[in-house]
Amino acid sequence: MENKKAAPKTLGATEGETLSVMGGNYRILVSGKETGGAFATIEMMVPPGGGPGPHAHPQFEESFYIVDGEIEVKSEASTYIANKGAFVSIPKGGIVHGFKNKSEKMAHLLCMVVPAGLEEMFLEMGRPVKSGEFLPPPPMDPEIAKKMAAVAEKYGQKLFPPDYLG
Repeated sequence: MENKKAAPKTLGATEGETLSVMGGNYRILVSGKETGGAFATIEMMVPPGGGPGPHAHPQFEESFYIVDGEIEVKSEASTYIANKGAFVSIPKGGIVHGFKNKSEKMAHLLCMVVPAGLEEMFLEMGRPVKSGEFLPPPPMDPEIAKKMAAVAEKYGQKLFPPDYLG
């Protein structure tokens, strides 16, 4: 009986599905569909002023490695400035957190989610774009905010007001 082994997945620097999500570009490097739901890895290009507001997700862990640039990570516990080479891990349990690129240059992050699922939310929220193509964030009126909150909730996340973490 032959044991069929899965081949390694490879992506070139501009290959894969890239999505515009709230002004940033998120490229899905590996999805839960490819890992049996174990994890997903997403490359994030976050422009100045970009990044998600306060949110929580009790059922999965989210980790970030800062490839380049700088982000400010705020949580209920602390505020941390994560520079190039820094690593941030948000544990399961639902701590409210968010991050912003407060610098003048693009921030480049690798995000891993265990178990997978967050990438499915980005697929629903985002718009496909070409590598290097950035769309402006949509205007955040009450109707769009309500729709975003409903999509986030569908994927196990809860959104909080922008000033929730001070």
